[in-house]
Amino acid sequence: MHLPVALLLHPAARIGLTEFTVHWSTVLGLAGLGALYHWRARQAPADGTPTTGQRATFYAALALIFLSLNGWIHDLSDYYLFSAHMVQHLALTLVAPPLLIMGTPGWMLRPALRWRGVAPVARWLTSAPHAFLIFNVVLTVWHLPPVYGLAMAYHPVHIVQHLCFMVSATLMWWPILIPMPELPRLSYPGQMLYLFLLTIPMSLIAVCIAYSGKVLYPAYAAAPRLWGITPLQDQLLGALIMWIPGGMFFFAIISVVFFRWQQQGEDSTAAAQVGWVRGG
Repeated sequence: MHLPVALLLHPAARIGLTEFTVHWSTVLGLAGLGALYHWRARQAPADGTPTTGQRATFYAALALIFLSLNGWIHDLSDYYLFSAHMVQHLALTLVAPPLLIMGTPGWMLRPALRWRGVAPVARWLTSAPHAFLIFNVVLTVWHLPPVYGLAMAYHPVHIVQHLCFMVSATLMWWPILIPMPELPRLSYPGQMLYLFLLTIPMSLIAVCIAYSGKVLYPAYAAAPRLWGITPLQDQLLGALIMWIPGGMFFFAIISVVFFRWQQQGEDSTAAAQVGWVRGG
């Protein structure tokens, strides 16, 4: 499917330190999510009030989403550079969702599991194989040139794209960060394997983009050039951003999980030794 070049870009925007565009749909959505969190926090049980760290983590995620969908990153990614779009997508999939999960105590979500039909659906969606499949299917489909072109041509489709990324990424991170015993996390070895496997589809997509040898996304071929970067160079840079920082991020989390696993083993050994001494 070929879209007219005139439809492939939103109206031109100016990029400058004094120019910061704000899309009020994102402000309203994030304000609503923040207000819901605050309302639930006021209903906390005596021993379950969100800690200062949890509150800071949750609101930092909202701030990151706001900065990703507004201002300079938004304008660069929408009007000029594919590589900026990849930075935006990594922020929306690899950074913001885990912060949202880590900032949300399990008790806030637990009542929803008592709604009819929610618990089995939640268990299915948050199981590692299903979460893995959903995220990678969403990631792959939205990077197909015809689908990506639709998102660039029609702003409502672009909004749906970003929502799909964030929802599927939240599911993807759930088996690692689940805050509820009703939906148990993977074991530490399982988490490391899961995180390693997540690097493969993203790398394959990045390799396909990097070695395509042609501009896959016409919106950026028609865009005004910045800093002397050609469309093909921009596309290669975007693929490398997805490939290297994206992959390294997962490996960094694997390292954190490994050290937690080791610490758990040391704690178990120490507890066993204390028990043996006391028993003796």
